Amino acid sequence: MTKSILLMACLTGFALFPSFADAQALRIPQTTNFTCNAGRNIGVTDIQIHWNAPGVKGREGKIWGTDVAWYGFQVLGFGSNVESPWRAGADESTTISFSTDVTINGAKLPAGKYGFFIALYPDSSVLIFNKNVDGWGSYFYRSELDVLRVSTRQLKNQPALQERLTFNFYNQTDSSVEIALEWERWKIPFTVGIDTKSTTLEYIKAQMSGALGFDPPSLEAAAQWCLNQNIHFDGALQWINTATDPQFVPKPSFKALSIKAGILEAQGNTTEAAAIMDKAMENGTVLELHGYGRQLLGRKKVKEAMAVFEKNHQKHQGAWPTNAGLMRGYSAMGDLKLALKYAKLALEQAPDATNKDFLKRMVERLEQGKPLD
Repeated sequence: MTKSILLMACLTGFALFPSFADAQALRIPQTTNFTCNAGRNIGVTDIQIHWNAPGVKGREGKIWGTDVAWYGFQVLGFGSNVESPWRAGADESTTISFSTDVTINGAKLPAGKYGFFIALYPDSSVLIFNKNVDGWGSYFYRSELDVLRVSTRQLKNQPALQERLTFNFYNQTDSSVEIALEWERWKIPFTVGIDTKSTTLEYIKAQMSGALGFDPPSLEAAAQWCLNQNIHFDGALQWINTATDPQFVPKPSFKALSIKAGILEAQGNTTEAAAIMDKAMENGTVLELHGYGRQLLGRKKVKEAMAVFEKNHQKHQGAWPTNAGLMRGYSAMGDLKLALKYAKLALEQAPDATNKDFLKRMVERLEQGKPLD
């Protein structure tokens, strides 16, 4: 390159090579601290945790209450002049998110994503959920962004050494799960509680406000869930009314009509419920009516169940499993002689080995004078 070309480039301001400011920073894969994710679903609630996992690396007994994981709050330096808790991990802030409202050790926490910090002490810890999810550790921690602080008690001297910091899930139920940070010989647990019924209802409401609000099977499922959970009957009735509307469904199914009848009965409207259920039974298959009769037996409505079993037997001319239904009905009413008669008829019709074996046991039980369970 000649001197004149170099001079021209300098005078005109054109760069012959890209500047360092314009180049993207070199990114080298992290090998010191592992980048980790863990999650769990409870009902419609999604829990996600993201953290960088440091290792013990021979520092057993030199982790807790040291500069690695300090007690309380301390000024970290390197441009940070605020007292900060431990970052519950390494490198970037540990984050935890909840898709619905939850409780942490009984304290309410709104749905959202949070920076997760822990103020450690020798025999207890304070869990901190903070609005800042983009920090580098806790160097620029701002306490005014804390949404929740809640205490827990760590379990020390765990039998197995946990080399890499991890978050594990334990003791999950349909409304709670225990989450534990585990590292070295410490385990720091806390319980996430969820009002599964209310969160599921809100999820269903949101779904029904969209395209699924025009889909009869989805409307049926939403109404059925409310009936099963004994909540939100007004909304459930609106959904099932749409699902049985002639402009959507010219001939409503047994299932849809029985759901509507169940909701009306739960609201105390027994007369209309009975009329709807009569209409449903006209449309019902032999198996649907048999199943409905068994549901009534399960609810201790023996007379009503017997009426369904008799109607099913008459409508479908004694086809399988109508005799089995009468067997159950007569046994529930205390007439074991007739129950035995229909048990034997059902045994002759049994379509497979499983049903045959079951009915043989029922015949033997009735012959011994014992009612069916």
